[in-house]
Amino acid sequence: MKIAMVLDDSIDRPDGVQQYVLTLGAFLSRAGHEVHYVCSSATRDDVTVHSLARNVGVTFNGNGLRIPLPTSRAMLRDFLERERYDVIHVQIPHSPLFASRVVDEARRVQARTVRIVGTFHILPDGAVSEYGTRLLGRWQRRNLAKFDAFCAVSPPAREFAARAFGISAEVIPCPVDVDRFAAEAAARPRVRGADGRLVVSFLGRLVERKGAVELVRALGAAVAPDALSRIEVRIGGKGPLADALAGDISRLGLGDRVELLGFVAEEDKAAFYADADIAVFPATGGESFGIVLVEAMASGAGVVLAGANPGYLSVIGDLPEVSVDARDTAAFGAALTRLIEDASLRAELHAEQAARVRRFDVAAVGEQVLTLYGA
Repeated sequence: MKIAMVLDDSIDRPDGVQQYVLTLGAFLSRAGHEVHYVCSSATRDDVTVHSLARNVGVTFNGNGLRIPLPTSRAMLRDFLERERYDVIHVQIPHSPLFASRVVDEARRVQARTVRIVGTFHILPDGAVSEYGTRLLGRWQRRNLAKFDAFCAVSPPAREFAARAFGISAEVIPCPVDVDRFAAEAAARPRVRGADGRLVVSFLGRLVERKGAVELVRALGAAVAPDALSRIEVRIGGKGPLADALAGDISRLGLGDRVELLGFVAEEDKAAFYADADIAVFPATGGESFGIVLVEAMASGAGVVLAGANPGYLSVIGDLPEVSVDARDTAAFGAALTRLIEDASLRAELHAEQAARVRRFDVAAVGEQVLTLYGA
């Protein structure tokens, strides 16, 4: 099959939707399909990319995003006439100014000889983003009627797709190349904590909803002193809260326990996760899935502790030891203390997560997507 992965943003950005389409696209290419990425301005040349739009930056749902400017329908029509895709796979929510026009023109050019499917990715963080997404859903109803099938990345995302967009979607999780992360982690020696300390790690954007501030505050106010003396904390990522975090670390007297590492490159992520005895992702909301949780489990992190938001819970499961409301400082500190102090619990949870992660492997997820494609 000839498949177009359509997204409104650039394929160059290291965000969740880009990870989704690139991981899935690589699997499809290995399976013998021809995969193109149809997006806005991009520079990478290791995959087949068609840059057909220009973008402007906005902030939505706690993320920095870029949305496309209006794209010529005539240009899209000529492009689709030339390429003649068998499947067009759109990432939703999608813009009326680009991806929606791709769908419209594909139906004009090929009628029903092209199968158009969509993956619903979003779960809003707060009333404003939910209201905005619902308005977009109403605007896009006619366009959505031109799709053949939908999936959503988690049960919470499916429920929101139904109430906001009128989409009936099956759940197909985000794919992660589990074996690749495991191999990359194994290829580098582990960087252990100094003086035998356990390593507690966070990786993510330093923005409010990702929970790095809550992590530092729990360390300073609620982790038992004996447990705190046994750890070193590595915080990877960049963002607007970096200076505020540094101030909190100093104010709480955590300078000898917490290190801000800044940006962690994609090729270094698996090793970063693998070094962690406890990998902590305390996002407070706005997560439709939890790719970072799967990546950490795949890399062999000792145990993954997740924020108790619906998207993360759909990945991490319902064992009470592996999720916590990060906004509850006392509960967050108690959860960390227990994991730090109980090696047998960490080993038990590690075994459960090592088995759990296989359900998100791209080989399993990719077959579900091929079924969605009608293959």
